[in-house]
Amino acid sequence: MSEKTNYQLILDRTLKEIAGSGTVPKLLLHSCCAPCSSYCLEYLSEYFDITVFYFNPNIEDEEFERRYQELARLVREMKTVHPVTVVRGEHDPEVYYQAVAGHEGDPEGGERCRICFELRLREAARYARENGFDYFTTTLSISPLKNAELLNAIGREMSERYGVRYLYSDFKKKNGYLRSIELSKVYSLYRQNYCGCIFSKK
Repeated sequence: MSEKTNYQLILDRTLKEIAGSGTVPKLLLHSCCAPCSSYCLEYLSEYFDITVFYFNPNIEDEEFERRYQELARLVREMKTVHPVTVVRGEHDPEVYYQAVAGHEGDPEGGERCRICFELRLREAARYARENGFDYFTTTLSISPLKNAELLNAIGREMSERYGVRYLYSDFKKKNGYLRSIELSKVYSLYRQNYCGCIFSKK
């Protein structure tokens, strides 16, 4: 796929095919937090039976727990077309620190972030394969600060490695990011002002 790939167009085509198939595939949606998940759930639950996969070893313990509780509350309170459940992934920040060792001083959006994206998407793909999901994807592309081209390239690589289809996306399109802000207000969600790791917090 070229640098100018329109991932929203690819997603539109995929959703159209699913809508016409009469089936409801199982989607594993990797999530970083409730605000980023809000629009994705509203948008995708029309087409998928979704399990939200909260796996984020980059996030410190207290922040991790706070975000998880908000995500679980959102899933309980939000009305969706098809069922949504939450799976809490294993939380071991040391896995993250070992992965990014030597990249602590990298700028935001640099190699440290790429390693972090790959770490989380690899685990999502593994979990999706082991638990019979039809697709996996991540909420991360909803952020204006996240590189959708990079995320989708990693998703494609993990899809090939683990044999589960990756749902290409750029959730910031169609005003997805703005809608996530609106939904955060509707559900009074805790909105953090950094991605989660201590490096971004600094």
